[in-house]
Order: sequence, then structure tokens, then C-alpha cells
Amino acid sequence: MRKVIGKDKLIAYGFVAVGALIMIAPFYFMFIFSSHSNAGILSVPPPIGLGDYLLDNFNTLLEFLPYFWHNLGLSLYIAIVVTFLNLLFCSLAGYAFAMFDFKFKNTLFIGIMATMLLPPFLGMIPTAMIMSTIGWMNDPKALIIPAACGAMGIFMMRQFISSSIPKELVEAARMDGCGEFKIYYRVIVPLITPAFGTLGLITFIGTWNNFMGPLVVMNDMKMFTVPLALRALQGTGQVPWGAVSIGAAIAVLPLLILFILASRRLIDGLTSGAVKG
Repeated sequence: MRKVIGKDKLIAYGFVAVGALIMIAPFYFMFIFSSHSNAGILSVPPPIGLGDYLLDNFNTLLEFLPYFWHNLGLSLYIAIVVTFLNLLFCSLAGYAFAMFDFKFKNTLFIGIMATMLLPPFLGMIPTAMIMSTIGWMNDPKALIIPAACGAMGIFMMRQFISSSIPKELVEAARMDGCGEFKIYYRVIVPLITPAFGTLGLITFIGTWNNFMGPLVVMNDMKMFTVPLALRALQGTGQVPWGAVSIGAAIAVLPLLILFILASRRLIDGLTSGAVKG
């Protein structure tokens, strides 16, 4: 019996190891290619060790993208602000849907959830027209305000609050004379930190990797976000793949650091409420 269990575990670990290698391979080659020339990158088989062109590729990156550091800072600013606004507004909306009873509550919630079924590209032309009309083209507000509160975040917060926080706790706080915002700040926020971690990580990564949004409202290279800037680099004749790789490697570092810091919180948020006593 023990031999069978050991064999099963060995097979399971083998599948996990293979899956991990498959997922890590793109990141590994991205960092490796950033130190090789175009000829080396396109050779067969591709290089698997570090090369001698790292500094050359970095200089090429800054030559074709003179605003790269500004693009990187702009992406970081937009991602942080959008993440903060989503955590604030989605948690407030989730608290309202979970703890309040009001007219057309279910209808409104269904309407919000229905927006998740709409393909994002349907809003490209209306978004461009609205932002042009109000003068927000090439302005970070054009990316921040429309993304300040997402349907998925509202759904996640509503489900987490309704399943993890008893209404009796909120009623007791009201009987003690607490207002709704004080209840939200003193009672709800400390209890939903796992959900904050999960939603914050998902929102930050989604905003950081957003390509279609900046493509619609940004046409000045100085105001490009990192994904758009790296795509512009690929349209410079013969693509400098080494420069693209080092730019992508720099761009992915904040995500790796954030994931390492927040991975525990992400797991807690995804598993909280999965088992109820």
C-alpha cells in the first residue's frame, strides 16, 4: 500500500515539475535573449546561456524608446492608482450588496454582472470618442477613471463579505452607534484583507499588461505605457529582439516582486470561505 502511494506522489510531483518548467521557460528565455544579438536569438537551436550583448541591447532599447523610463513610471503610476480605486470602490459596492436590502438590488447586481459578458473591443470606438470630446486623450485619467471600479471586483467583494462576515456583526456595530462608513472602516476592512490582496494583485497585473486601452487613447510616445511602447519597438523595421527582450525583462520585474510579496495573500483570498464550519 505504501509503495502505491509513493508511486502516485512521484507521478504527481513529476507532472507538477513539468508544468513548472513549461511556465518558467518563457521567462527564462526572455532574460537569456536580452543578452544576445538578433543572430544568436534566431539561431537554431536557440542559446540557453547568457551572452555578451546585454549593454548593447539596453542602449538599443533607449535609442528607439527614449522615453522608456517615463513609460515605465507612467505604467506604475496608473497601475497603482487603478488598483487603489478598485479596492476602495469595489469593497464599498460589495459591502452594500452584501449587507443592505434596497429596491432593485438584485436587478442592479445582475446588470453589473452582465457587463462582464461584453467583449472589451466593443467599447474601443465609444471610449475614443468620449475621451476626445472631454479632452482626455494622452492623459492618464483616460485609463484610470474608466477602470476605477470593475464588475469582477464588485462580485468578488460581495461574495467574500456575504460568506465571511455575519450580518449580526454589522447589526451589533449599528446598535453601538457606528455609522456605515465607520462600520466599513472599523469592521469590514480588517476582515477582508485576503480579498484585498487577491483583487489588488489581479487588478495590478491586468492594468500593467493592458494593451488595448492605451492603444485607443494614447498617441504620443511619451505617454505610452510599457506594453504599447514595447509593441512600438517591434515596428522599427528589423525588430531588435534583444532590445525587446530586455525591455520585457525590465517590465516584468515589478510583477515578479509583487507576486512574491503578495502570493500568500492571494492564496488566502482564493481559499477563504472554501470550507465553512
